[in-house]
Amino acid sequence: MAKQNNSQDVEFIKALATLLNENDLTELEVKREYGDSDRLNVRVSRAKQVVQTAAVQAPIAAPAAAAVAAPAAAPADDVADPAAHPGAVPSPMVGTVYLAPEPEAAAFAKVGDSVTEGDTLLIIEAMKTMNQIPAPCSGTVKRILVADGDPVEFGAPLMIIE
Repeated sequence: MAKQNNSQDVEFIKALATLLNENDLTELEVKREYGDSDRLNVRVSRAKQVVQTAAVQAPIAAPAAAAVAAPAAAPADDVADPAAHPGAVPSPMVGTVYLAPEPEAAAFAKVGDSVTEGDTLLIIEAMKTMNQIPAPCSGTVKRILVADGDPVEFGAPLMIIE
């Protein structure tokens, strides 16, 4: 027997998102069973923010204040939030990043390398499966925002390609 109204589920998901933000959590997962064939599985997550500055960090809500506090701290092509950069390559899944196919092998891509759309940039291991992450566009690798063996969240910026 299927539920007739899913508006309560939508409100429940919105409440979970609010709870996630208010408590500075990165992930919440809830499973509800309403009956034999009626259930709701919800996973709400957000990417951790990577801040790469040597100066005192200003709140994300006030990027103008951060620019005033440390005007020469970052090059002009750096963006305070790498995820907001138009050339950012987001992680399509949660897992562990590997920059090379094997521990002693050369990296798939290095800063300054030219890549073509579809070239493998790195591998993300998720549930014992190695997933090749392709370049979404052609360009030059400007920044690599993760290190070999780092855990990543869904949507976290991996690289910047321009």
